[in-house]
Amino acid sequence: MSFKYPVSRPALDGRELEYVTATVSDGWISSQGPMIQRFERAFADYNAIAHGVACSSGTAALTLALRALGVGPGDEVIVPEFTMVASAWAVTYTGATPVFVDCADDLNIDVTRIEEKITPRTRAIMPVHVYGRRCDMDTIMDIAFQHNLRVVEDSAEAHGIRPVGDIACYSLFANKIITSGEGGICLTDDPRLAGQLEHLRAMAFTKDHSFLHKKVAYNFRMTAMQAAVALGQVERLDEILQTRRAIEKRYDEGLADVPGLTLMPPRDVLWMYDVRAERREELRAFLADQSIETRLFFKPMSRQPMYFRPDWPSLKANAFAEDGLYLPTHTGLTAADQDFVISKVRAFYGA
Repeated sequence: MSFKYPVSRPALDGRELEYVTATVSDGWISSQGPMIQRFERAFADYNAIAHGVACSSGTAALTLALRALGVGPGDEVIVPEFTMVASAWAVTYTGATPVFVDCADDLNIDVTRIEEKITPRTRAIMPVHVYGRRCDMDTIMDIAFQHNLRVVEDSAEAHGIRPVGDIACYSLFANKIITSGEGGICLTDDPRLAGQLEHLRAMAFTKDHSFLHKKVAYNFRMTAMQAAVALGQVERLDEILQTRRAIEKRYDEGLADVPGLTLMPPRDVLWMYDVRAERREELRAFLADQSIETRLFFKPMSRQPMYFRPDWPSLKANAFAEDGLYLPTHTGLTAADQDFVISKVRAFYGA
């Protein structure tokens, strides 16, 4: 179904087309050429991090990060119960086991529950900045220090939040704060980790490129055309974040007093405007009739078939999944668009 008011829509009105055209004209369309390095440098500099390593997706970024840190079969990684399944899949791809921790009231990992899940097999913690809310990274980094663990930040939904872990991983999918269509990037201050990330993303060729590969690696390279789009996006990231802050403020003000709707805690950067809604499915159908798209919250990991727990534990994540949704959230929304969405939500609840 095509919606007049979709949940997300990329905004490609900067220099993206100019950069893609230059890349095609120069013939650098694969994973070589200057555009990859320009994007990596621009995004790393924006975040005040030493090294950026671009790759083919956010999932690939997480997988590369774990592999670069030596995570593998027999290991465990602490992962939020409430996240997109790719967070857990990246752990599974390495042969390690994801160990899930329930969420707090802000949907992020409950830091008070992390230490009880740590075992002698635990190698890393993977906090996820859900919907653009920064995790309690001070506490997470303290726990990691005390237990000699590494930290991989899943920042897929959090462009603009300053990373502090060993490696931060970003998605550049079309619905993210900035995009390259498909793509991802890892950030790290550690030159050795950066070298390992680069090595693993490009099939682990030996230095003489003699088709000798001493380890199993990946073809997770980003194309120069994708990097060209991403560079145009990075150049406008401050503007994009400012526009999104205004969208959050307008929704907050317009929906604050609606009975049957619970607003969620403020976001550090706005990826999606998430709410909890009574009679959620009725609301979604009503809004769809007005050509307004909505999306559901993530399903908890323990409800995914590959990680299913038959005892269905009592989790906050389950409660959020039952009534959570998000509204149209993209920089193409005008004030009039938002007012229309707000008016229809209010009308449904008789507010």
